[in-house]
Amino acid sequence: MKFGPIIRKDKLGREVVLRNAEASDGEALIEYMKVTTAETPFLIREPEEVTLTPEQEESFLQSKIEDDKELMLVATIDGKHIGNCSLMRMGNYKRYSHRCDIAIALYKEYCGAGIGKIMLETILDVAKKCGYEQAELEVIATNEGAIALYEKLGFKEYGRFPDNMKYSDGTYADALWMMKKLND
Repeated sequence: MKFGPIIRKDKLGREVVLRNAEASDGEALIEYMKVTTAETPFLIREPEEVTLTPEQEESFLQSKIEDDKELMLVATIDGKHIGNCSLMRMGNYKRYSHRCDIAIALYKEYCGAGIGKIMLETILDVAKKCGYEQAELEVIATNEGAIALYEKLGFKEYGRFPDNMKYSDGTYADALWMMKKLND
């Protein structure tokens, strides 16, 4: 879907521009995925698993622009991409049409400045306007900062996936399934 741009201020007073990702953002988003997956253990891939071509990413982004119920929201400061937040269908089935999936990530240097909250509030507002009744997400159980933010925004834990991820060193991480009713 087409969205924005809109401007919000973060906790440091910086102007954060929120807009839909464009196909031309493909290369920057691939680089972003490589960097953010190396910065945190909370994302689903290892950096070397980011193998998308610019053409594949551009095609994916174009499909989000053309879909009236999905959004890849990009955040920038001074024209620099700093993070993104996605709104996706749970499936193309009528029985799932009330549910959406939310995901978010920021470059580590931009965490803690309220940008994630701004992005999530925006995407949740869009989800509600799209007619979704509930937003869902998965979060690694040790990601205390993200869990606190999700709870502050009204998400509740409804389940746990034991050993959801297995890291290169052989250790595992559980994930929580969290959901927020959008009509509350």
